Amino acid sequence: MTDTAPSKLDELVAVTARLRAPGGCPWDAEQTHESLVQYLIEETYELVEAIENGTREDMIEELGDVLYQVLFHADIAAHTPGEDFDLQDVAAQMAAKMVGRHPHVFGGERTAETADDVVGFWDDLKKAEKPGRTSVLDGIPQAMPSLALADKLLGRAQKVGLIDLAEGGGVPVSSEDELGPLLLAIVASAKAQGLDAERALRSTLRDLQGEIREQEALDA
Repeated sequence: MTDTAPSKLDELVAVTARLRAPGGCPWDAEQTHESLVQYLIEETYELVEAIENGTREDMIEELGDVLYQVLFHADIAAHTPGEDFDLQDVAAQMAAKMVGRHPHVFGGERTAETADDVVGFWDDLKKAEKPGRTSVLDGIPQAMPSLALADKLLGRAQKVGLIDLAEGGGVPVSSEDELGPLLLAIVASAKAQGLDAERALRSTLRDLQGEIREQEALDA
């Protein structure tokens, strides 16, 4: 009876371990979770570009680069006292999380016929997972790109009744083809006047978060 051949994922895990082991690559061996953050961000953006504009081969390559970052961090943790977890621990937690968040699939009491049905009860499931969170703002990474952060915060503002997105915000656009040039024109106008569009938006978002917390306090 022959042993089952290792999967390609197993081979990549072994390659990662070999690179970081004694006698492997000095650069790989010196990396930390913190030192790899810049590469994780870069690889993620490269994957986004491949999804938006790349070929099948581009997506395979960039997905592999992101996957390697996950394996790299897991290998670091497996050899760091106090962390002591590996890829199997990461996979186990994620599997449990996905099962818990999909009771309509894995035999729970919930039922869902549409994607909107699922979104409707996800908040309850997240609250059960993280009972220590007291605000709709908890868990939102402040380091997100400002436009992505704005999108996330507007959704939270609507959730607490602070704004009504159905009103459209007074911006007369109906497609991304119209929205892109408008955003670019706003940035161009800011630049022409010596203004920092990124800083301006982040400042406004800080104010919005303050308003959301005030609204939550009133509703408490």
